[in-house]
Amino acid sequence: QVQLVESGGGLVQAGGSLRLSCAASRSIFSGTSMGWYRQAPGKQRELVAAITSGGSTNYADSVKGRFTISRDNAKNTLYLQMNSLRPEDTAVYYCNVRFILQVYWGQGTQVTVSS
Repeated sequence: QVQLVESGGGLVQAGGSLRLSCAASRSIFSGTSMGWYRQAPGKQRELVAAITSGGSTNYADSVKGRFTISRDNAKNTLYLQMNSLRPEDTAVYYCNVRFILQVYWGQGTQVTVSS
């Protein structure tokens, strides 16, 4: 069992920045991938950024160059640095950790970007 707790969401003006954190209850970086998803009202949940246990990253086209996913293995924490935020980034952001046979989700944190 892995518990994930997101933090760092809030209200920010367009062009501003936020850093989301996802704290895990135990080590999550062996044989896993980790990522951030988001879901806006009335829309499907979408992958924003992901990082593998080996450190490879990938991003949705809409956030490339603006968002950076990273991790701190010693702290069992996943981060999403979000810069140059746009109103279309408004969504609930969820932390995700994938094992071969299990997938874990946090409760989500609201990010609202005002125009």
